[in-house]
Amino acid sequence: MDPDISVELQIPSPAELTPERVRAELSPAYNRRPLPGLEASIAEAWAERRRHQPWLFDGAKFRFHSAELRAGRLLLRLGLTSYRDYLGTNWSPQAPALRRQGLADWGDSQAYLAEPLGVGAVLRTADGCFVFLRRSDRVAEAPGKLDIPGGHPEPKAAAGDVPEESIQLEHLSAELVIRELFASVLGEIRDEVNLPLDSLSRPVLLGIVRNNRSAGRASAEFYVRCKLTSEEVRRRYLIGGPEAHESTDIIFISQQGVLALEGDVSRWQELCPSAKGGVRLYALAHTKLG
Repeated sequence: MDPDISVELQIPSPAELTPERVRAELSPAYNRRPLPGLEASIAEAWAERRRHQPWLFDGAKFRFHSAELRAGRLLLRLGLTSYRDYLGTNWSPQAPALRRQGLADWGDSQAYLAEPLGVGAVLRTADGCFVFLRRSDRVAEAPGKLDIPGGHPEPKAAAGDVPEESIQLEHLSAELVIRELFASVLGEIRDEVNLPLDSLSRPVLLGIVRNNRSAGRASAEFYVRCKLTSEEVRRRYLIGGPEAHESTDIIFISQQGVLALEGDVSRWQELCPSAKGGVRLYALAHTKLG
């Protein structure tokens, strides 16, 4: 098995898990644990990143703590974190030591890590191809690798008029958080591939995968169908959307090719961990998706 990823949770019957069957439990107990000296280290790491990549910006994110699937319903335990904290913990050279200390102090290797929840889309076109994007050199993670459309659900989308820098858990409703989780993956497809929302199906949650290249950061992976053919998708991509700068090329792979990816060593290693996670979950579930 690939050491880059591990499956945290697989949904046995993905098509049956509608948003109404997913619940968020929001609590400060699910935030990152404080650790003396860590905040200064995070600030230094962010300042260094910004010196080399001044276009990066901070923002509130949902912190993934854990998930539980019971009787066909999914519970997500979430706190709050930020992109700055993510780069300063999960991507820090100190991440292995932080994981060891978290395990020793709290019985939780992720306790001192930011752990922002990501989303990814295994996107299928009307003619049965799957969409992959070549990541640009301007992104903070996995430049040059093949990825699936994705990003993060945003607390600011569920917090009403509260300024992003002031968002606290009490500003959020669990219902709106789940709505944003499912909506965000469609928004990422729209912004990265330049596809209209009305061309996309309801997202089907396949499961949650951990990216071991970023110290176990979790991502919810979805399956989405598009009404447009691969050629129509290509034309729209080349026009460019709001996040066109994040990728340099679009690649289409047949279903047969996607199902064979993990067995093709050279092609598999072209994928970044988020894409590997989405492909693996799709391969496990494809017979139940129609």
